[in-house]
Amino acid sequence: MSSPIVLKTPSELKIMEEANQIVAKTLTMLHEHVAPGVTTQHLDELAESFSRKHEAIPAFKGYRGFPGSLCVSLNEQVVHGIPSKKVVLRDGDILSIDFGVKYKGFYGDAAVTLPVGNVSTEASHLLDVTRESLARAIEQVKVGNRISDISRAVQEFVESRGYSVVRQFVGHGIGQALHEPPEIPNYYRSGRSPKLLAGMVLAIEPMVNVGNCEVKILRDGWTVVTRDKSLSAHFEHSVAVTDNGPIVLSRAKDV
Repeated sequence: MSSPIVLKTPSELKIMEEANQIVAKTLTMLHEHVAPGVTTQHLDELAESFSRKHEAIPAFKGYRGFPGSLCVSLNEQVVHGIPSKKVVLRDGDILSIDFGVKYKGFYGDAAVTLPVGNVSTEASHLLDVTRESLARAIEQVKVGNRISDISRAVQEFVESRGYSVVRQFVGHGIGQALHEPPEIPNYYRSGRSPKLLAGMVLAIEPMVNVGNCEVKILRDGWTVVTRDKSLSAHFEHSVAVTDNGPIVLSRAKDV
């Protein structure tokens, strides 16, 4: 990610908001279908059909060879889980769903972790902490702040609750490319990080583990899991930096 950070015009931000609203509506629709007995392949098919009906293209399908429209990551899986008719949701699971679209030349991207049926207190708390860490990160999206302010907010909150943040995978800028500069770590890196400017759009995505931060990639070449097999959760929003504060483009409206 050595390219310059691309600032979006107001008209481009409008398109990006439309793209992200399709993502938000898709995730809301999927929420109604996440239940014991459902396969992740079924969810994938629903997401692709829904987005194409709204004239958007699933962004992940075919990206660097990824086979699905959704990334569906179950329990100890962190990100990039592959949809499959062999993966059947069970009561007590937690399922992270990451979804993106391309619409009128721009990308939208968001993720949520959902409980399947009745989940443990531990799992429920993990979801609350991860969701709250994203909220605290978004509070730092102010002109003049730095990327490190976002990173620090996530890390400090998560670690204060006894969990860890994944270091191997980070958030990113987004626009006409799915992944643009800058990188947005969920932990503080020493040294000067980019200053936030009006017109940036950032995909902020805390990945939080109950255990330690170490992860590994399975033999399928995609699925990232915790090394200690502890639960992991993932929330993401695409957020525009403006002179009037952050605008969460992927927060659902009119659903």
